[in-house]
Amino acid sequence: MIKVCLKDGSILEVPEESSILEVAKQISEGLARNATCGEVNGEIKDLRYKLQQDCNLVIHTFKEDDIEGKKAYWHTTSHIMAQAVKRLFPNAKIAIGPAIDEGFYYDFDVEKPFTDEDKANIEDEMKKIIKEDLLIERFSLPRNEALELMKNEPYKKELIEDLPEGEEISFYKQGDFTDLCAGPHLETTGKIKTVKILSSSGAYWRGSEKNKMLQRIYAISFPKASMLQEHLDLLEEARQRDHRKIGKEQELFMTHELVGSGLPMYLPNGATIRRILERYIADKEIELDYKHVYTPSLANVDLYKTSGHWDHYKDDMFPVMKMENEEIVLRPMNCPHHMLIYKNKLHSYRDLPIRIGELAHDFRYESSGSVCGLERVREMCQNDAHIFVTPEQIKSVFGEVVKLILSVYEDFGFDNYTFRLSLRDKNDKEKYFDDDEMWETAESQLREILTELGINFYEATGEAAFYGPKLDVQIKTAIGHDVTISTCQLDFLLPQRFELEYIGEDGQAHRPVVIHRAILGTFDRFLSFLIEEYKGAFPAWLAPTQVKILPITDNQHEYAKQVKNQLFRKGIRVVLDDRNEKIGYKIREAQLEKVPYMLVIGDKEVESNSVAIRSRAEGDIGIMNINDFEAKILKEVENKVNY
Repeated sequence: MIKVCLKDGSILEVPEESSILEVAKQISEGLARNATCGEVNGEIKDLRYKLQQDCNLVIHTFKEDDIEGKKAYWHTTSHIMAQAVKRLFPNAKIAIGPAIDEGFYYDFDVEKPFTDEDKANIEDEMKKIIKEDLLIERFSLPRNEALELMKNEPYKKELIEDLPEGEEISFYKQGDFTDLCAGPHLETTGKIKTVKILSSSGAYWRGSEKNKMLQRIYAISFPKASMLQEHLDLLEEARQRDHRKIGKEQELFMTHELVGSGLPMYLPNGATIRRILERYIADKEIELDYKHVYTPSLANVDLYKTSGHWDHYKDDMFPVMKMENEEIVLRPMNCPHHMLIYKNKLHSYRDLPIRIGELAHDFRYESSGSVCGLERVREMCQNDAHIFVTPEQIKSVFGEVVKLILSVYEDFGFDNYTFRLSLRDKNDKEKYFDDDEMWETAESQLREILTELGINFYEATGEAAFYGPKLDVQIKTAIGHDVTISTCQLDFLLPQRFELEYIGEDGQAHRPVVIHRAILGTFDRFLSFLIEEYKGAFPAWLAPTQVKILPITDNQHEYAKQVKNQLFRKGIRVVLDDRNEKIGYKIREAQLEKVPYMLVIGDKEVESNSVAIRSRAEGDIGIMNINDFEAKILKEVENKVNY
């Protein structure tokens, strides 16, 4: 008998050579029915894997929070899709078909892109394979036999040839189809209950533009038809919220091939929202004694070699430009510039904390395939700041940053978020600066700070910056995605590399600590997030047009202009629609534009110095004196009312 330690800490004794599935059955028949794979001492295994000795075992299922369980299910379905394609297109060459966070894809080398009819036929063939309930069998081969088996599949041969000597080369067979794969997989194709092909696109082999363009099919599968429908509804909601779609409809931003990929241009409406965001956060920071600076978007390569960014980020930077006796590069971040601003003069401990802020333009060398609207761009504007503190000030100043984050989230109506303590991976010596003592000090201090502040947090290994651990705020979007908005990082390294000092109370030179923080992150990504969260219906304090005045006939134009001028003088963003169109048409257009307030003006309103108010949130409010309406909207803007 061997001892198996389960996820809840309980110990189960089972016969040696028991499979994971047999252990699941011993626990409960329901668990065995729903199990998709197991995790033995941290390694993902098939349910048919036999346990040889005492171990820790986690049995995964297709549950919302069980990504490994879902991936085993989806990876199995990806093989079903590859089998269907090979049946329908015998000359197709198969490449890779991994599970991803939401479903799976498979890449194929075919003569021409898949049509909608092709995809419908592939989906039908997948359903046939599922009904056949084919046994899925795992086996391994030595390298020469593996190459012989895959002799007609060039992409699989390349993968085999790249495997290290001694590496197990495993395959999975289901009926007439065999694929090179490490697994895990379900026991039969019949375990899959419902499947849907979602889309297709071109994809370079191994992600390199130097390689051949393949055809990628994205799909998803579920144990229940109702779960698939829920997912499709969510995808439709995501499509309706897509910031690129809304950005075009509301004329917020545009892109053009003559400008380049990942380089959006803000149109007047989008520029208005961005200007509001910039002024909003700058004013918040000024109240907290931040000193704002401007630094150049270009710098000598030696600056980033000094900071250490060159070793860690040069592949994400634009190519070096040689100018006379200098090598210049577009900056990917502005931390090094702020280090030099601090170093520009001598500081006393009495000066600290010193808060240097900037709305800084940075540049990242993103591939054309990865850029996306405002969400992922090649030029971005960051709400960045660096706070220079004494070691004794770390706790209080870090706490101030957390309070600022919470204050901002309250203003925007965010309430579904969590705090993540992002730590280094001790085994990754290339990604992270190699100084165990520094990392242990920084990570333990952050844990202590968060605990004392009463902040609930979870830890994530491998998510730290190269120079130190950080606190990331993860927000759940309207369509259920986790995104990082704010970040606050503790840094002992850059002050050391730039030899920063302050004179302590003892008259001696001491090394400050730097807190890096970005509250809104980049304005570009933050705006893309807001567009999708609000679905384009911005609250009045953010809306590019807050009020639209709609006179019914030409007779009200003069009064409508007076109303517009009165509101405009109070700083209200107001538009007068005096076109010769029917009032119903004007109202419908304003509704599509998602303007917070429409003021309809007829003869009665002119006579009584009033307006008929239609609110986007409340519908018809009724007749109101223009001065009363002015007070109402100004109060709403001042209080940053979100609806």
